[in-house]
Amino acid sequence: MTESDERYTHGHHESVLRAHSWRTVENSAAYLIPELRAGATILDVGSGPGTITIDLAQRVAPGVVTGLDYSADAVARAQENARQKGVENVKFVVGDAYNLPFEDDSFDIVHTHQTLQHVGRPVDVLREMRRVVKPGGVVAAREVDWAGIIFYPELDALSRWQSLYDAVHRSNGGEPNAGRRLKAWAYEAGFTDVSGYASVWGMSSDEDRGWWGETWSQRVLSSSFASDVQELGLATVDDLEQLSKAWIDWRDDRTAWLAMPHGEILARP
Repeated sequence: MTESDERYTHGHHESVLRAHSWRTVENSAAYLIPELRAGATILDVGSGPGTITIDLAQRVAPGVVTGLDYSADAVARAQENARQKGVENVKFVVGDAYNLPFEDDSFDIVHTHQTLQHVGRPVDVLREMRRVVKPGGVVAAREVDWAGIIFYPELDALSRWQSLYDAVHRSNGGEPNAGRRLKAWAYEAGFTDVSGYASVWGMSSDEDRGWWGETWSQRVLSSSFASDVQELGLATVDDLEQLSKAWIDWRDDRTAWLAMPHGEILARP
């Protein structure tokens, strides 16, 4: 995506980058593990803070992994994360997913995670990913399906949050229920061999509830979501304070549970 074409619903507030830094290959790209091999070259489109990208680099060393993101701030954060981990076979660049700055047939694997839901033309992004993957390579994508989120206790405020999120995401030009559409988008993009999968993020343990509830209690007040929902006239500051409190209440309830379904594809040109 480019900053001029679409608005990234989550933005790059510290609470967002902190939440995204939880992501690893194991919890966010396990379906791709059988495709990984030493020496493989990988492009990660929409790499954010780079935790998945760096993990991929460690798994395919000495193969080189490139992370691309439209946000210079996210790229800088990812570069620092790689430096701290001492991972040298990874690099991060600022770029446009609609016009990837690479030659045709450049990578063994082209991967994206939670990016296609935020672009207005996901099929065009998949076409670009198809262009830069090598013959015999694979394009991998994983996207959440926000309408399928289930939570307990069934707090009215969290149902309100779910509705507000859908409205804000759509107002920014994206498709919040991208997970269910991945296979269709891939075929439309020209792939002829597409395998579809599903997986779920589950939040139930004290640790998982802690980081998820804490970050969302901040995101509803301080991230791009907060400013967007007010600009659209959908909620007031008081409303957002109530949503923040609801996430804290959910976090502190030992019976609380949340599931986020994802669609996944491995597509071969």
